[in-house]
Amino acid sequence: MDMNGSETIHAPVDVVWRGLNDPEILRQCIPGCESLEKTSETTMTATVVLKVGPVKARFEGAVELSNLNPPLSYTISGEGKGGMVGFAKGGADVALTDQGDGTTLLTYSVRADVGGKIAQLGSRLIDSTAKKLAEQFFSSFGAKVGTQAVTA
Repeated sequence: MDMNGSETIHAPVDVVWRGLNDPEILRQCIPGCESLEKTSETTMTATVVLKVGPVKARFEGAVELSNLNPPLSYTISGEGKGGMVGFAKGGADVALTDQGDGTTLLTYSVRADVGGKIAQLGSRLIDSTAKKLAEQFFSSFGAKVGTQAVTA
């Protein structure tokens, strides 16, 4: 599954960049995220509980940041294992553009793949769930970082 989108965030590029690298902000914005801990400058471990159709699963895995071009872009990739339910892996290329008015345009290109029992739910259900989760994350992230910029 591939998906592209964008979000205008009411904060300058440097504030948005810091948010994209802050495990606490990311944890609060990732739907179903129970924990997200930084293990190095470019890696984190995560536990996320997701419901896809009738299946609810806890995924534990690793997140890695690569292709770092501060404060303009990076790639975030992750893979989680959900036990008997299967696995999920994916990533996003994220780019930030200063819009000149104190706002930042965040654009993203997301790739996701699932395997195991969860993949048997069908691609339409999985694709729509992945799209909804990505939209929730970027909308929540934009609101959180924009609010922090106002109160800073």
